[in-house]
Amino acid sequence: MNRQDLFLMSDAALRDVIDMIDLDQLSLSVPAEWTRKPNPTLRDVLAAHAYDEAWVPDVLAGRTAEEVGARFDGDLLGDDPIGNYDALNDAATEAVSRALDFDRVVHLSYGALPLGEYLLHVSTYRAFQAWSIAHLLGLDFALPEPLVDGLWEYVGPQLDDFRAMGVFPPEVEAPAGADSETRLLARVGYWAP
Repeated sequence: MNRQDLFLMSDAALRDVIDMIDLDQLSLSVPAEWTRKPNPTLRDVLAAHAYDEAWVPDVLAGRTAEEVGARFDGDLLGDDPIGNYDALNDAATEAVSRALDFDRVVHLSYGALPLGEYLLHVSTYRAFQAWSIAHLLGLDFALPEPLVDGLWEYVGPQLDDFRAMGVFPPEVEAPAGADSETRLLARVGYWAP
């Protein structure tokens, strides 16, 4: 699987979960480590994802933060949080669906990276957030098997590096006979009995 497909599958998984959220659930508290905002709610997490989606077309176009300016500051969710997120997701999907040069340098808040690395970072974030939100809300959701395979392929070899950067908590032991998704979630420290 290439990194473009990994992004598209991760982004679609996150959207599937977000589209299952009831508006009254947006006020629910979420774990503090999900965002830098104090006392975060699910709406805060959705706002962060909307912001992240909004940046994708500009990042892929090679624009810097200085060039984009404050265009995405403020409330991107408005009175239709799910619908507005979906519109930003549509634009991101369209941008990533074009022909991409994975080696081209893109500009991020944490430095300049090859486009392929950026896609890996945001794909990982989206996929595990999809699972985390679904798990928090008790939704009937599993990461699609091809996405799990892609995450094993790309994240697996770099897991120790990601963990050293604080991306993942310590590994937990998967139960005997666990499926591929559960083994992956245990390896990244997300699964809990």
